[in-house]
Amino acid sequence: MPGRKIIITGVPGVGKTTVINESILRLKEEGVDFQSISFGSFMFEMAVSKGLVKDRDDMRKLSRDEQKHLQQLAAAAIGKINGDVIIDTHASVKTPKGYLAGLPEWVLRELKPDVFVIVETDEDQILLRRLSDMTRVRDVDGFRALSEHQEFNRAIAAAYAMVTGCTVKIIKNPDHLLDKAVSDMVNLLR
Repeated sequence: MPGRKIIITGVPGVGKTTVINESILRLKEEGVDFQSISFGSFMFEMAVSKGLVKDRDDMRKLSRDEQKHLQQLAAAAIGKINGDVIIDTHASVKTPKGYLAGLPEWVLRELKPDVFVIVETDEDQILLRRLSDMTRVRDVDGFRALSEHQEFNRAIAAAYAMVTGCTVKIIKNPDHLLDKAVSDMVNLLR
């Protein structure tokens, strides 16, 4: 059974994976099962197997052609998964040469999303979250760069909706209000 494909995005450090994990737990309590898939993990596993990267943070430094090929492989694999699926990914990836679409047309064609979700919060909160996350090597962007990235994600989400016909939902995830973000997500996914 194909199921629903829900794409959830947000800039690094916005807390989208936390929102996803908490939402899946709440939905499971209600008898609604979703599988969470990390698009980046699929790409990373393929890149490691090809000897292209050593850690996940090197992914955004790959050439455009290498990233495109890895996106194609990951999209084809994820598109074949049955059941209701949440796809944890990025609407865009900030690279040294500019923003790279996280979900170009060939990826969207394979995934066929039903809903596109953008998780957002205030830029100063994202910066503090990035600085306190010792498990990752993240860019240290300022307020303006983070604002630009979130604005670009909204613009590209509109383009994704035009290509796929899916809806776009923005969920706010400010500090100390995770329950509200999770409730908004659960209500969307029921």
